[in-house]
Amino acid sequence: MADKTYPLVLKGELIETPSRLLWLVKWLLLIPHFIILVFLWVAFIFATFFAFWAILFTSRYPKSLFQFNVGVMRWTWRVMFYGYGALATDQYPPFTLKEVQDYPATLEVDYPERLTPWMVLVKWILAIPHYAVLAVFLGSETTKNGYADDAQGGLIWILVFFVAIVLLFAGTYVKDLFKLVMGINRWAYRVWAYVALMTDEYPPFRLED
Repeated sequence: MADKTYPLVLKGELIETPSRLLWLVKWLLLIPHFIILVFLWVAFIFATFFAFWAILFTSRYPKSLFQFNVGVMRWTWRVMFYGYGALATDQYPPFTLKEVQDYPATLEVDYPERLTPWMVLVKWILAIPHYAVLAVFLGSETTKNGYADDAQGGLIWILVFFVAIVLLFAGTYVKDLFKLVMGINRWAYRVWAYVALMTDEYPPFRLED
């Protein structure tokens, strides 16, 4: 991977200006994804539980579980990029855990050969400062995985609301808003990966790569 500043690299490209009106019905178009993601997130929790014990006793994250969890994060990111986490593309997200090279939203996490066993006991505590920041970014319902199940009032939702309004009336996506939305998502997914035991590298307090 080209960017080694953090083991997780989240990217999104604003290839073309999204439709003025499609965002009004994306919630409906994404229902099949939401249904599947419910089951995938449940599986993610179980996979992380098994990984916890594996890391604690062997210092290793089982690679098959790691790849599955990365796939769930990747799928989630594509849905958020298309939907109300960014509204940055009209290209419908694919139904796959694998990386899709021609999709404008990508996520990769470096596989750790070894992890520090005792850290699995405290990562959720060490991430508390990030929870405070993400509560502002994502809303008051930020969960331990670093993302939000039902975030309301967070900065990102306000930004995406403005994106939608500008799209509706001006037919353009403000580039500075896109950079800020990307930064917030990038921060959230770094914390998610850390709390999900996928890296020992503490997430940086910054929006950039």
